[in-house]
Order: sequence, then C-alpha cells, then structure tokens
Amino acid sequence: MAVTEPAPPAQPVAHEGILRRQSLRESAARTYARSLPIVPVRARGLTIEGADGRRYLDCLSGAGALALGHNHPVVLEAIKKVLASGAPLHVLDLATPVKDAFTTELFATLPRPLADDARIQFCGPAGTDAVEAAFKLVRTATGRTGLLAFTGAYHGMTAGALDASGGAPDVRVTRLPYPQNYRCPFGAGGERGAELAARWTENLLDDPKGGVPAPAGMILEPVQGEGGVIPAPDGWLRRMRELTAARSIPLIADEVQTGVGRTGAFWAVEHSGVVPDVMVLSKAIGGSLPLAVIVYRADLDVWRPGAHAGTFRGNQLAMAAGAATLAFVRENRLAERAAALGARMLGRLQGLAATHRCVGDVRGRGLMIGVELVQPDIGVPHADVPPADPVLAAAVQRECLRRGLIVELGGRHSGVVRLLPPLTLTDEQAEAVLDRFADSLEAAVCAPHRRNDTGPSL
Repeated sequence: MAVTEPAPPAQPVAHEGILRRQSLRESAARTYARSLPIVPVRARGLTIEGADGRRYLDCLSGAGALALGHNHPVVLEAIKKVLASGAPLHVLDLATPVKDAFTTELFATLPRPLADDARIQFCGPAGTDAVEAAFKLVRTATGRTGLLAFTGAYHGMTAGALDASGGAPDVRVTRLPYPQNYRCPFGAGGERGAELAARWTENLLDDPKGGVPAPAGMILEPVQGEGGVIPAPDGWLRRMRELTAARSIPLIADEVQTGVGRTGAFWAVEHSGVVPDVMVLSKAIGGSLPLAVIVYRADLDVWRPGAHAGTFRGNQLAMAAGAATLAFVRENRLAERAAALGARMLGRLQGLAATHRCVGDVRGRGLMIGVELVQPDIGVPHADVPPADPVLAAAVQRECLRRGLIVELGGRHSGVVRLLPPLTLTDEQAEAVLDRFADSLEAAVCAPHRRNDTGPSL
C-alpha cells in the first residue's frame, strides 16, 4: 500500500466500545489515549491500522522505542528463534547465550573509550529504573548525595528521576540552565548563550558560598526530548565534560530516547566527542520490548551484590530483539541515514516558518524533530520571542490524526509538535508525513473557534 493512499472511511465498529471501557477502567493518569483515541490492531513499519479500519503513519514510534518501526522482520525473527529454542524466558540476572550476545553487540556500538573499560548493570524494564540505578551508582562510588540536573529535563516518573526532571515540585537536586537558541534563559542564544550557561555552572560549582556541596554526579540529555526537542550545543557539552572531569564529578548521559541512531549518530554524545562516565539506555535497545541498562566506567563499580536488582532484569526476548535491532542499525548505517533524511525534513519544515508566523522555531537532530508553535501577536514584556501556543499545538495534533498521522506534543507548555519516525523511514514516507503535517497546520490555523475546541476527553 502506498503511503499516500487515502485511508478507508471510519466505520462504527467495536473500537468505540473498547475506548469507552478504557475510559471507565483505566486511571486518570493515562496520557496518550486521551489525545490519540485509536485502537491499534495491526502494525508494520511506519503504519498502524486501527480497529475502525483506518491507517495511520506513526511518528510517535512508542515514544522513540521503535527504532525499526513496528514488527520489523529481523525483530520478529529474533523473538521467534528464542521461543522455538526452548530457552528460559525468565532467568533473573543469570548468564545466558542471549544475554551474552546482546551485551557483546551493545558494547560494539558504545564510544570506544567507554566500551574498552565498561561494566553493565541490567535494571528493571523501564528507563526510569536505569536512571535510579545511575544515581545509586554514583552516590555509592563518590560517597556524596547531591545531584546536578538541568532545566527542562525529563528522566522518568519514579521519585528520584522526577527529582532530576524539570517539573519536580519538591526540589532536592541543583538545577542548572540548559542552553537553547530560541528561548535562551540569558536572552543571548547561540554560542554566547551556551557560553553563559557554562560559565554559570562553573561559577556555581566553584563558589564556596554557592550553596552547592560537591555533587555525586551530573545528569543531562544530549537532546532534551520532553523538554521540547532541544539539542545541546556540542561545545557546551564538551565544557560540561571538562568541568565534571576536573572536579571528579561523574557525568551521566541519559540516552534513553536519543540512542540507537535516533539523532544521526549511534549515541547522541558522539556528535560532540564526549565520553560520559555513565550512560543510561532503554527504549530502542530492547527492539520494542522492555529493557533498560546502565553502562559505566569500571572504577565506579564498587557497590555490593544486590545493591540494585529487579525481578525482570533478565528479559530474554527483549535482549534478543535488542541485539537484532542494534546490529541492523549498525550494519545498515541507519544513523547516517537518519542524519541525512532528518536534515531534509528539517529544511522543509523550516520553510513553513517563512509562510506561517505561528511557527516560532523548527529544531532537532536526525529523526528527532520539534516544531514550536507560538502566538505571534501576543507580546510579553522583556521577552524576545512570543509565548508558546499549546492550544494551536493540540489542534495541529488533532488535525494530524484526522489525516492519518500520529504525532506527539512536548515542550515547556506543550507547544512543540514532535516527530519521532522510525529510522527505516523511506523518502516517500517522509514526504507523506510532511504533506500531512503541512495540511494539518493550515487546517488548524484556519479553523474557526479552534481555541474552544478542547478535543476528545476519552
């Protein structure tokens, strides 16, 4: 089926009952189901088919977990092979051939200076548990407790990970400015803004009256995802590495969403040449199944047996699927493909900014793309750019869904439309995605009374 083929008309089928029962049974904390009221029943690559017969182009990709898209043949074959072998599926942290193969493949992709002297800890199945493990690791290794994190960060939903994220209501972590061009906290942007952010951090760490004791570690995202798709400037990231190394502060890179080729390099830290002390990995490393690990320098490996555990840290199917995914991305140079295709997509989306004043900024790296929508006619005192427009962003998301395109929202005020297509995206599919997005933006801008349209509440 061509990606531009129109979807069949929706039919009143069982999906309506499923959605209604979900709204009655599931918690009020459900998220994606509210803005994406669909019932997927089949999927392959970029395409999802709903229970109503409609087809969608999925640019959410399991929040970035599906590097190869849905049900890629190499992933399915790896899972089938384990199932057919009679191998145990649940083994805690025992050694298995499947685990050994996954670890070997993962180490082959890591930045060489880290891989040559690395240890790996398999964590619970979610990225947030790996973040918790990283915090526990550096606190144990340094004997210190404090942590450094950045404005706009997102590291997960468990207590410690939330403390280090941008929306923490009870701050127990020192928050540092994350540089960005469009909404620079110093009003400068570019290299000057990044330099000011680095200087602020250095001054705070060295100020005896700064109120920041020597921390156990610094955690950062090479590209902030939930924060609004904000790539860290390479020079700034190198400065963070220099500052932490000089002060014996372990640097933790959260590559949960940026890893496995997503940003145009296998690991996003490679753009800057930075080698962190700890890498937090999840999402795509499991090949669509739950898996999370941390890899770190061997000299940090001082915790006692059982210091961090988890019943489901031995997920054999995820390790098999993950090894197949890592190998496929590496062998087919999909990171390089993501860099080239992502640059073309960014260029076309930036063209929309020339004709739509509501497009404030288009940014990203590789196939991790964000379009920030703004209210251009509303001035804010002392602000260099207009405020975000979350209402318009939500309207664009709904219009995308009506046209068979699944996108996500993010950013400080949910004003950024995010695109996370699989790395297997073809040129034709990319054009279809961009066509549907452009049509959706136009429809949302022109829709009467759109500010009163709150969308589905299921």
